[in-house]
Amino acid sequence: QVQLVESGGGLVQAGGSLRLSCAASGGIFSNYAMGWFRQASGKDREFVAAIAWSGIGTIYTDSVKGRFTISRDNAKNTVFLQMNNLKHEDTAVYYCARDVDKYPSRDQRFYTYWGQGTQVTVSS
Repeated sequence: QVQLVESGGGLVQAGGSLRLSCAASGGIFSNYAMGWFRQASGKDREFVAAIAWSGIGTIYTDSVKGRFTISRDNAKNTVFLQMNNLKHEDTAVYYCARDVDKYPSRDQRFYTYWGQGTQVTVSS
């Protein structure tokens, strides 16, 4: 049984930084791309970033390019999202998810396992 557990969320002032972690158990972590998504209150869940199985190859939504960095440590079965220069509009519940393939996708339909989410709140 695959489980994904996010951590690292919290309350931060605009301009600040947070680092989210997602620890995976079950399955072979290094065989799959991993992604981060977010859902703001009253809005649909949206793609944020994703990373290929090897760690080489990343994609981002335009609004976070240059501010967020996704990375992974396959030895520790963990994927990270470093978030810098946070803005109020980044406030959301952040979810990590496992892709069905080695290569990252922006489409939520290709992600079969999801964590429970971690709240990120950015005060303006």
